[in-house]
Amino acid sequence: MKRSEINSAIREMEQMIASVGFPLPPFCHFTPEKWAQAGPEYDEIRDNMLGWDITDYGLGKFDQVGFALITLRNGNALQPDRYPKTYAEKLLYLRQEQYSPMHFHWKKMEDIINRGGGNVLIRLYLSTTAGELDRQSPVTVSVDGCRRTVSAGSQVRLTPGESITVFPGLYHDFTVEPGSGPVLLGEVSQCNDDNNDNRFLEPMGRFPTVEEDEAPYRLLCGEYPKAP
Repeated sequence: MKRSEINSAIREMEQMIASVGFPLPPFCHFTPEKWAQAGPEYDEIRDNMLGWDITDYGLGKFDQVGFALITLRNGNALQPDRYPKTYAEKLLYLRQEQYSPMHFHWKKMEDIINRGGGNVLIRLYLSTTAGELDRQSPVTVSVDGCRRTVSAGSQVRLTPGESITVFPGLYHDFTVEPGSGPVLLGEVSQCNDDNNDNRFLEPMGRFPTVEEDEAPYRLLCGEYPKAP
């Protein structure tokens, strides 16, 4: 992805967040210059990959496949003594045409919450012991505490304020309902580990390769310099 695309996506997500009245923690507003001066007191943000994140899944088609997100809080399963939090929280922003591909998490349970904007459609499949789609078995999930059973491959529609619990091993993708407008999603979950806990149905990456065509507006969560 070009840095200009990343900068534009971050600014667009900032506007969406402001429109729904969701205040961000101070580190989400840090400039690259601020990060260059930030001391070791900010290592929790560095080590747990808090902050801005843009994914095109390595496919180079961000307008169709991918989205912008922010990790607001997170623990660290690899450093539990230093970072004992057992939970994480994110915000995700999908434009009308964007799509998040089919995947599941090996360990993480999460609630996906429609925080505002349009409607999100989440398609569900159980996984087989070989890690493939179970195209036959019905799926039972909790939608805001209400137990629902749907057929394999069904899409659950979440309007603003609604949420769904996604358990480990449950394949899911999501897209925006046509005509409903961009969506701001929340995610409340167990600790997040994008390097080890994602199983995509089709092999793909998670983080973009950045082409520097302009200066960064915000640093991404994998770009922080070490503390001076």
